[in-house]
Amino acid sequence: MNVSELARRLRVSVKELYEVLPNYGFDIGRRAVKVDDKIADNIIREWRRMYADWKEKQRRAKEQARIAEKEARKAEGKSAILPAVMTVRDFASALGLPATNIISELMKNGILASLNERIDYETAQVIAEDLGFNITKETSAAPEAEVSTSQVVEMKHQLDAELEENLVARPPVVVVMGHVDHGKTKLLDAIRTTNVMGGESGGITQHIGAYQVVKNDRLITFIDTPGHEAFTVMRSRGARIADVAILVVAADDGVMPQTVEAIKIIQAAKIPLVVALNKMDKEGVNVDKAKTELSQNGIIIEEWGGNVPVVPISAKTGLGIEKLLETVLLVTEVEADKIRANPKRKAIGTIIESHVDKGEGPVATLLVQGGTLRKGDPLVVNNGIYGTVRAMKDHLGAYVDEAPPSMPVKILGFKSAPEVGDILDVAKIGEASKMKRVRSSGMVAPVVQQTSGLGEAAEDGEDKKIWFNVFIKADVLGSLEAIAQTLEKYQADEIGVKIIGRGLGNFTEADVLRAESSHAVILGFHVSPIPNAQLLATNKGIEIHLFKVIYDMFHFVEQRMLELVPAEIVVTEHGTFKTLAIFRTDKKVQVAGGRVDQGKIPAGAFVRVYRNREYVADGKIVSTQMGQAVVKEVPAGHECGIKYEGKEPLQEGDVLEAYTKEEHKRKVVFAK
Repeated sequence: MNVSELARRLRVSVKELYEVLPNYGFDIGRRAVKVDDKIADNIIREWRRMYADWKEKQRRAKEQARIAEKEARKAEGKSAILPAVMTVRDFASALGLPATNIISELMKNGILASLNERIDYETAQVIAEDLGFNITKETSAAPEAEVSTSQVVEMKHQLDAELEENLVARPPVVVVMGHVDHGKTKLLDAIRTTNVMGGESGGITQHIGAYQVVKNDRLITFIDTPGHEAFTVMRSRGARIADVAILVVAADDGVMPQTVEAIKIIQAAKIPLVVALNKMDKEGVNVDKAKTELSQNGIIIEEWGGNVPVVPISAKTGLGIEKLLETVLLVTEVEADKIRANPKRKAIGTIIESHVDKGEGPVATLLVQGGTLRKGDPLVVNNGIYGTVRAMKDHLGAYVDEAPPSMPVKILGFKSAPEVGDILDVAKIGEASKMKRVRSSGMVAPVVQQTSGLGEAAEDGEDKKIWFNVFIKADVLGSLEAIAQTLEKYQADEIGVKIIGRGLGNFTEADVLRAESSHAVILGFHVSPIPNAQLLATNKGIEIHLFKVIYDMFHFVEQRMLELVPAEIVVTEHGTFKTLAIFRTDKKVQVAGGRVDQGKIPAGAFVRVYRNREYVADGKIVSTQMGQAVVKEVPAGHECGIKYEGKEPLQEGDVLEAYTKEEHKRKVVFAK
């Protein structure tokens, strides 16, 4: 059996085969081309055990080398200054380490991040110190502008909540990814020039960041570049703007670092993919090598028993382009129940390109993800009115009056350019233009009493506001940003959320101690506490709540905040009673007679006692009696007897003001 065939059957590279076998008595030689069939059978039978043992030894060796490097850095006093937020690439550069090492360290801590993913200082500090660096925070950097994420979360919720009967098939949205120089741009150009809508070849007059093609009478939408800012932004914030990914792999190079990064991005986005094996026009390409390396990175192709189709292509000559598009359509048929939208609702979508044009003013390209955008619709972006749709152009530069789901469209009419990644939601026009309503209390004045709880009251001199303190941790920065930005908007006059700390990865003992010092509740999204942290939290009585669904977290926070809102005590004035005679006096209870001058005196009412027009005490009317009958209330103009309870005894001539108190749970509308 050929060594290459043996490696293929074992789904490893020939290089690994040469490295593993000598350690277990199968020294076939570094230059061997063939292996005896009996020896090959023995290798296949024992391979799983040998490979697992070899991998474990490699892991131990790497860990020992890592510890040695860490100690060496500590001894040398290695240090770095890091900003509040940075990309993984910049973080690696600041430490002077390969980006792959940093990505590996992040993964060990439960954080899946690509080179362009942003991480916060606290996360970077933990990773860097674990590598032996002394870290200080950069103080001069201005805080970065944040892209709104609560709207992204809400958009996904709206799209997922559409009624089944309103959904119809829409064109799939495809993104093309891969290593630099593997042919992504040429592939996109080849698709664009051979499949232009309306049969026009090369008739593209305007490039707007996305385009559509026709295949088998079906539309397909392509996001123009794999490094498109909108895709990066929305991926980090959990929104899925692509339905299918095309992974471009050069047949002569195989899997490269950016290919691995692209695979992780696709897997994190949980979208199906098609492998486009490019540069098949070259002589001597090693297709098996590329397929083997794909399998080593979790991509098992169909011919090897997996579910990922591979299409050989040449972006240069056009070979296989039609087959690739057909394969994309086949994949979308499997996902057909997910690639649907309601075209009848008001438009909602993502801004994928935005700039100010000298002739047209502020313009932006929108990928419509639900509903239909029409000329004259209001441009409501992140609950703000940015203008009105004055005109729309498709990817060919032709004016259109409406844009259905999955259509990329260039919009004219913005008063100012929105940010890439912003959400346009026409249905929000009512909320965007609505004035804040002020509640009138009418004739009854509410008396608010403070209540205790996890909330933290404001300092003296500040507004009487209760804060619900939280410490949040998530698995990725995009989720953390989405949670933080949404929770920060849970504000009302009486209560608000205060985020006392945040970070990525699993909870630690330090997180628990910080939450304890701030009387905070720990909230986790797709993370869990390490055993020691859980034990510490239990001993100190610190609440930890873990969530897999982001809306469950928001619902929990809202309910806890409502519990902290002080009840509204409504005081109702009823009438006045003048004391004319005292019949009996016991230890705190008296029986008196008198006349109801105003309103009415109900049994069980509280009273304020006035003597010579001065307030002297509070008390309560236990019961009321007219003649021999016990009654619930006595109206004005009637004489009656009362049973009074209070610390201050009544005297003849005292005037009692009767009132009742009702406790109402206050309705709170959060400005979120």
